[in-house]
Order: sequence, then C-alpha cells, then structure tokens
Amino acid sequence: MPRYLIPLLALFAEITAAELTISIDHKYQESPVHLDSFRYQTTTSETYALTRLSYLISGFKLQKPDGTLHPIPNQHAWIDIKKNTSFTLKNIPLGNYQALHFHVGLDKKTNHLDPSKYPASHPLSSLRNLHWNWAQGYIFLAIEGNQLINPTTKKGFVFHLANDQNLTPIKLIHPLNIKDQTTANLTFDLKKLLNSPQPISFKSDSNISHSDKNDPIATKLTQNLKNTFTITNTTTRTTNTTQQQNKKLTPLHLPQTFTPYPFTIPRHIPIPDLPRDNPLTNERVALGKTLFHDTRLSKDNTISCASCHQHNHALSDPRTKSPGVNQALSLRNSMPLQNLAWKNKFFWDGRASTLREQVLFPITDPSEMHQNLTLLPSKITNLKPLFKKAFGNQEITTQKITLALEAHLLTLTSLNSKFDQHIRNTKGNTTLTEQEQRGFKLFFTENDPRTRKRGADCFHCHSGPFFSDNSFHDTGLPSPADNGLQRITNKPTDQFKFLTPSLRNIALTAPYMHDGRLKTLQQVIDHYDHTHAKTPNLDPNLSKHGKAGLQLTPQDKADLIAFLKTLTDPKFTNPP
Repeated sequence: MPRYLIPLLALFAEITAAELTISIDHKYQESPVHLDSFRYQTTTSETYALTRLSYLISGFKLQKPDGTLHPIPNQHAWIDIKKNTSFTLKNIPLGNYQALHFHVGLDKKTNHLDPSKYPASHPLSSLRNLHWNWAQGYIFLAIEGNQLINPTTKKGFVFHLANDQNLTPIKLIHPLNIKDQTTANLTFDLKKLLNSPQPISFKSDSNISHSDKNDPIATKLTQNLKNTFTITNTTTRTTNTTQQQNKKLTPLHLPQTFTPYPFTIPRHIPIPDLPRDNPLTNERVALGKTLFHDTRLSKDNTISCASCHQHNHALSDPRTKSPGVNQALSLRNSMPLQNLAWKNKFFWDGRASTLREQVLFPITDPSEMHQNLTLLPSKITNLKPLFKKAFGNQEITTQKITLALEAHLLTLTSLNSKFDQHIRNTKGNTTLTEQEQRGFKLFFTENDPRTRKRGADCFHCHSGPFFSDNSFHDTGLPSPADNGLQRITNKPTDQFKFLTPSLRNIALTAPYMHDGRLKTLQQVIDHYDHTHAKTPNLDPNLSKHGKAGLQLTPQDKADLIAFLKTLTDPKFTNPP
C-alpha cells in the first residue's frame, strides 16, 4: 500500500465508524443494588443479600429500521458489579438503529476455546474468574449471596449459569443514533432476575446450581434474563479521541543502550499486562535482584527483602510472622512472591494495586525494614554503576529503586510444576498418579447433595491458572486483632476478608492463612471441611454447606493433598 494512502484511509475510518459504550446500572427495581445487605426478597418472601454478580456478554448486533441485523463480531464483555460495569464496542457503522441484540453467555465454539489464548486484560481471560476449570468452558452468569434463615442464621446460595444450551438471547428495543461517541445506559434488574417470570426459591428449588442437565434453576434464570435488561437512555457526543487512544506511555529513564529481558511463559498461561512505562531489561532486573538481597534497605542494615521471602520456601517465610528491625514482628505471615505480573492486588488486605506501590510498604513499615526513604540513596552509592546501566545515569532516586524492584519481582514466575507438565502434555498421557487425579477431580468438583455430587469445592476461590481468584473472602477465621480488608475500606461488610493466596508451591509455604495459624495442609483441609466459624461475612461458598460441611473422608483429604503437591515447581524453589 502506498504510504500516502494511510492517513486518508484512517480519516475515512474516523468518519464512517464510531464507538458504542454500554454502561450498566444494577438495580433492584428503582434502587441501586447494595452488596452484603439483607434488603431483598424472592416472591416467596425469602430474604437474601447479594455478594457477587458477574457475567459475560457476546454476540452483539444492531437492528436497523428495516429489520436487518448488523453483527458486531469478535467483541465480548465481562461485567462484574464490583469491578467493571461498562465496556466499549468499536468499529460501529454510523447510522440510526432501533434495537440492540446480544447474548448472555458464549456461542458453543467460543465457549470451548482454550482461555489461555486470551491476554490477561481480555474479557474472556481465565483471570476474570468465569472460566469453569481447566476443561469445561465458561460460566455465563455467576450470582452468589446469603439467604437469611432467621435473625441470627444465614446460609449461602451459589447460582452459576453455564453450558451451551443456556446461551440466552437478549433483545432491547430502543432508538440508537450512532455517532462518533455514543453511550447506551442499560439497567439490570436484580428483582426480575430471581422473580420474573419464573420465581426462584432457595428452599423449594435449591441454594446451589451449576446448570446440570434439567436443572430447574438454570431454566428459570434463562427465562428471567430475557426480561432483566432494559435501555434507559442514550447520549451522543462528537469528539476526536484518536490521538488520546494512540498515546503511548513513555518509558521512564530508558537508557540509549539496553538488553531486553527474555520474559517467556508457557502456552497454557495468559499473556500478562506488563507495565509499559517500565520495560523489562536485563539491566533493571539485575539491579532489582541486587536490591532485593541488600540488607541496607533496612534501617539497621540487618534485613533484606529476601530475609522474609526465602527461595526454598517459594519466596515466603516459614515463620508465623517475620521479625523486622529491633525484633518487631510483622502484622501477618509473608505471602509468597510468585507470578506477580498477573496480579493487581497485593498484601492480604489489598492495600497496594501495583508492585510499584507494594515494594515501598515493607521498606518503610516500622515493624519491618523501617527505612527512611530520603536517607536510602546515600546508603547505596556503591550501586551507582548499576543504576547507570539500568536508567542511563547514576543518580539514585526512590522512583528508580521501585522501578528496579518491580522489574525483578515481575520475573519471578513459577509455571513448571508437575501439574503444568500434565496440562501441557499434548499426547494425552497423564503425568499424574491415580491418587493425584482423584485429588484433581475433588478439587474442581462442587459438593452438591441434591445432584449427588461429592467434591471439595476448592475451585470457587482457587480458580484459574494461578489457583487464586485474586479476590477477598471471609473464610471463617475470626481475627480479634486483624479485621483484614476492613482495615482499608472501613466497611463492616469487609471484616475478616483476606486476599485469596495462590496455591502454587503450597506444599512449601507453611504456615498457612494470613496469621499462620494453620501449620499443615491437613489442618487447612480440615478447616474447610467442617470447622470454619460462623463469622459475620462468611463466604457463601462455605456457608452454603450448612452445619454438615463437606464430609470429606480421610481418603479424600489424602487425595487432595497429593494433588496440591503437584503444584510445586522445583525450578522456582531452586533457581540457578
């Protein structure tokens, strides 16, 4: 193509194509939905509170006034009431339309594609926590919460709409005048979802559904979904945003010469969103590794980052709490540092959303390294040559320290366990023993007496390629001195909620839980089997089992432990 034609074609695209942003308000009739609030009722007067609402949308089409449909192919949306309630469809032809069509769920082909083909930011990435497990497709709609049995007792409910036959078409009639920038505001009515036209009862129907064949709850949800959405209004503005969209973040302190770091991952792992302003180079990674092991980052020059993140324990600490300067103790057990390139929440309470924020907390915390950042550069002047290689000049600043540490931490990947080798085996020959396979099946199987399913139900929270949903849950571990996420949000409904840790290398990261109270994997499984307390915000995926618990047998527990040990990566724990 002649070079001079490119600007003309780009201009033509701007004139003839637009963007349609869809914003969804989740309401109960006319009022916004409030999570963790027992203010909602089914038609049978069962009171409930919602804790999760998440779903996938696909198959977008715009209907023209003459009735013809214009498809918008290969575009998908992930909606989560807590995290994401809007999305933008691109390359929409300008014009007037009379209806918007889409599906809740995915077509059969897409539903059974390998989720690892999608990058971490994609709506269909397994990191969105709507992929069923390693083989069975996607969850189209997840709605979870608690029903109020009496003023002092609640029981969880978990409804997961899935499977090809439950792909649900939605048609919303409303005039749409698509210009450069158009927004359609939709409403999702929670009351209609559970009540109209097919009322759902936790007592009569069940408090658990995973869309098995002939499941009445799945049938009712698909009927109700057709009435759940409405378009309330549309707005249009004409703005040239091409320059903003194409604007790239400028790399910070990038030297004229550098060596790109070979960041490689196996095919079954999604591509991460690496920071564009801090490109991975060998020079920055090397400096970050040096800083990670340098005790001068602590006030009294006795503790480094590696002191509390030890390689033979998968970069965690075998001590219940880590000793800081002057023998002060950290608030919580040290989390392992692995596969951080795919995370967006750090620490047990999620107080940091980037590694750049995370690295400064332990350095400045009085109970850990207690370092004054203004004094730190003068303590490590001998590292100026490394700073010059990494950043183009030898000036040492706090920003450069954080960039270097971030670069090193991003490279700490653990993706070659026995389980990974099993997943990658293209010949179909399993590398797992019979006991490990039984544990694998238990781990990914729902425990639902109604459908005679017996499983350990682990996958709800420990999902995806990193065996963590990267979310916060109350798992029935009351902590008198530690309220978890509530320390950050000040919300009573976040009391005792902690970030789900990854289970990779779990056999090496004892003790367990945020305070290290459980010393063995056997104790952890016993806790989830039957001993979790009825804490105020106990997760529905635990409270749904009631007093009986999971009722795992000793053999079940042994099989689970055998499977969990397959998540150990020897190359990660014994680096060259």
